[in-house]
Amino acid sequence: MTESIQLIKQIIKPKLKELRLSIYLLTRNTLTRISLIILLVLILIAVFAPQIAPYPTHLLLENNPTDKLMPPSSQYFFGTDELGRDIFSRILYGARLSLEASVYVVGFALVIGTILGAIAGTIGKLVDEIIMRITDLFMSFPPLLLTIAITAVLGPSLKNAQFAIILTWWPWYARLARGQAISLRERQFIKAAEAIGTPTYKIILSHIIPNCISPIIVQASMDMGTVILALAGLGFLGLGAQPPIPEWGLMISTSRNYFMNAWWYSAFPGLAILITVMTLNLLGDGLREILDPKTRKL
Repeated sequence: MTESIQLIKQIIKPKLKELRLSIYLLTRNTLTRISLIILLVLILIAVFAPQIAPYPTHLLLENNPTDKLMPPSSQYFFGTDELGRDIFSRILYGARLSLEASVYVVGFALVIGTILGAIAGTIGKLVDEIIMRITDLFMSFPPLLLTIAITAVLGPSLKNAQFAIILTWWPWYARLARGQAISLRERQFIKAAEAIGTPTYKIILSHIIPNCISPIIVQASMDMGTVILALAGLGFLGLGAQPPIPEWGLMISTSRNYFMNAWWYSAFPGLAILITVMTLNLLGDGLREILDPKTRKL
């Protein structure tokens, strides 16, 4: 029993030390610390948006013609839109949509790209050639232009916009994972695994992917904000979320007709996008400092 406890301590102690070091590195920078706090607030807002929103019935179909285009006040913190709906409540719910969509897009693109890139870099030869030529085909088009084209073909909707971004995003992760896999496959522990007859798929899942995941996570954290911008851009063009969904880009698009008389209608959704994207980018810089050995300074 004592030996088991000692063994568990030997396993847990280095992990706890590494965790404390990571937390220290992440929070020692003032901007990163602030961005982490803001992100936690955004997550709480996204989770509890229907409960926090002062007018939850304004999220979708509620109409209040008598209160349309009212300026910010104690009743409506961010004013109202052309249908008399509370912009503050809709922005809160828009945080849930934007964060959910970005996690969904980046998560799927990361998984697809990492697996294909690891397979290509580890196996090489014909498999590498086929996967990389498909990757080059997708990367030969400007990502945003290709996303717009795919969404236009599939039809305007938030789900189709997410699917289109996934299709244009995975090649970047595939390239990154392939480069890491090529450098790892010549390492001694990979050669040892091959020498004892470990199947290739186990080598990829157990050795290649875990050891190349750090730069991929850094890239993913930086892409979260870019995905939110892309979704907002598609919503602005009418190719993303459709009314009455309270998506930030769609709200800005609708507010164009009222900009001269109702500045708050476009200002507050735009400010929400600015804060969220900047927060995610600053947090991505902090994660890069932790996970990248070249920039990790004690």
